[in-house]
Order: sequence, then structure tokens, then C-alpha cells
Amino acid sequence: MHFEDCICLACLEDLPRTRFHEDPNNQVEQLFRGKVEITAASSFLFFIRTGKVQHMLHRLKYQNERHVGMFLGRLMAEDLRDSPRFQSVDCFLPVPLHPRKEFMRGYNQSQVLVDGMRQRWPLPSIGKGLVRVVRTPSQTRRSRLDRWRNVKEAFHLPEPEKLRGKHVLIVDDVVTTGATLEGCILALSIVPEIRISVYTVACA
Repeated sequence: MHFEDCICLACLEDLPRTRFHEDPNNQVEQLFRGKVEITAASSFLFFIRTGKVQHMLHRLKYQNERHVGMFLGRLMAEDLRDSPRFQSVDCFLPVPLHPRKEFMRGYNQSQVLVDGMRQRWPLPSIGKGLVRVVRTPSQTRRSRLDRWRNVKEAFHLPEPEKLRGKHVLIVDDVVTTGATLEGCILALSIVPEIRISVYTVACA
């Protein structure tokens, strides 16, 4: 699949990159400060409503255009893999969907992003390392407190010992309030000596 099937060359050059990777005070990292312990957090792009980033993510999530997610994943990996703050990452963990939702969609868009990332940054993917056990309602238009209540017990870690001492990079499509990612981080934080970082396609 040629990249221009996903985005034209001019638009590729014009993508709203955040350049957050080396800034420990970036707005994504600040979402988690004082709530959960992380090593680093970043987003590849800014999410602008009605913009090209929103359009690409909509194609990935709702139009079965998985090649768009693979393409974005490759770009994400190329943008992050040489960043000193993320050099020690051992494995990728896509934010899981509830099994029923994944069955209905046919795939997990975060896993598709990870699959694309691994083509440029060949680390293991622990796609079943974290399980979504509660099917939460849509987070759209919820307050931060409602979002937090919505996800705080939504995730289960079946085999924590497998992640002992690892630096895990959680991958998702968009971060808004960070509530879903906080739920993932809390579930992972029971693992001894784990380090957790976060990377998303976009931040809103």
C-alpha cells in the first residue's frame, strides 16, 4: 500500500507534530503527574477537530482501513525510536478493547498501530498482556471524574510476572483526559520493578 493512499506527500510534510518526546513537562506527561507513576509520555501529533489527523483516525477506527493504522504506526516508530527518554523500552502494549467490541469492529486499532510500529522498531508486542474486562460506555462528552469512574476497574493483568522489570510502552490512538490510560497504568503498576511509558498517535 503506497503511503499516498493514506495521505498525500504535501499533507505528510504538514502533519501537526508535537515534538514532545524530549520534554518531561509536555502536556501529555502533565496529565498523569501526581496520579500515576510513569517514566515518560508523548504523542506524535496534535488532534485538531475536522483536521487531517481526525480524518485518518476515523478511517482507521470506523471504516476498516487498517492500512492507515499501519502507516501511522510506522511514522510513530520513526519519530520516537531514537528519543533518549524512550531508548530503554522493552515491549509495546496496545490499549485493549473489550472482546465484544473488538469482535464487532474486527480488530483493535491500537494493536494495528503497534503492528505498524514494529515494522520500524522491532520490539515484542504483548497484545494479550492486559485484558479489558469491563465494557465501558463511550468516553466522549464525559467529565474527567466520570471518565475515571468509567475505567478504573476496567483492566486486568493475567500474568504480571511476565512483565517484571520491563519497560512497557502503552500505545493508543488519542489521549484526551488520560483516564483510559490511567486505568491501564494502574493495572500494570502491581508488577515489581516495571517501568511504564505512554505513546499515542495524537493528543487532544
